[in-house]
Amino acid sequence: MNRRLLLLLSSFSFAALFLFLVGFFSGQGKNISGSLGLKLLAFRIKHWNNTLPTPHRKLLRGTAMEEPNRSWGEKCTKADIVINQGPTAPLPSGIPTYTVEILNVCVTGCDISGIHLNCGWFSSARLINPKIFKRLRYNDCLVNDGKPLVIGGTLSFQYANTFPYPLSVSRVVCS
Repeated sequence: MNRRLLLLLSSFSFAALFLFLVGFFSGQGKNISGSLGLKLLAFRIKHWNNTLPTPHRKLLRGTAMEEPNRSWGEKCTKADIVINQGPTAPLPSGIPTYTVEILNVCVTGCDISGIHLNCGWFSSARLINPKIFKRLRYNDCLVNDGKPLVIGGTLSFQYANTFPYPLSVSRVVCS
């Protein structure tokens, strides 16, 4: 009798989990349980500046790599710098924080220096090392104090503000 009860409970649990996962990943947000009245929320990923809203994890999501459009003999382009940004745990005061990763993905073996980003009126409630990232003027931020970011290299920093800033590469210098 105990085996039958255990088998029945495990079957019911598996069926409930299956229905939950189907409803969760289908994004329909429908009432799939009928009499139980359980409503599944639609899982929506907001695609804003390559972020995936996962406040409990520090994983960043990148976009699909596109091959940069190079002129003949051009060693690198600003497309060789990839910026990933995602939310992280807020400050104790409740201000949201964001982690930014800046990667050199140059496939021609180039180090890239003089990396400037479009950054608007970037500011942070958390101090950022100015040798890693600093705003020079409106919509002009300098990465790595202008020094080369080696091929395959990554820089990261965290900032705190009530909203994430859209960051994009404005210009680079091939080393």
